[in-house]
Amino acid sequence: MTTSEPAAVSESTVVVHHRLHAEFAGPAWLRRILGPKAGLELDATGLRVRFGPWLVETPLSNLAGAEATGPYSPLRAFGVRLSLADRGLTFGTTTDGGVCLRFREPVRGIEPWGRIRHPGLTVTVSEPALVAEAINRVVAAS
Repeated sequence: MTTSEPAAVSESTVVVHHRLHAEFAGPAWLRRILGPKAGLELDATGLRVRFGPWLVETPLSNLAGAEATGPYSPLRAFGVRLSLADRGLTFGTTTDGGVCLRFREPVRGIEPWGRIRHPGLTVTVSEPALVAEAINRVVAAS
């Protein structure tokens, strides 16, 4: 995970730029299958999570919070999964744990037409507790 938060300060305003990158956890062969752009990216333009051909994007203003979760059942931990209970989406690569992202307005993700919208996204990235903490800081600052 890489993160940086440089700040520029003037008398009337404070500008903070956020940038966070977190790769998916799990074996190297699986990360190679997902592609070089797979992972979670957060910057001033918003959040992007790429998992193979799947992509979830949303502006920072749509983030409601995040929390570290897990461990997960091996039957439900791997691949792309839609929760029938709440329409939450999971991009999973390990049973160890991940981070659950909550959105103010549901986002598109599992299918390209956007008919199914997701109120949350669970991703099994490296260092999920640190990723959740960083996202919660961004949410609190907005």
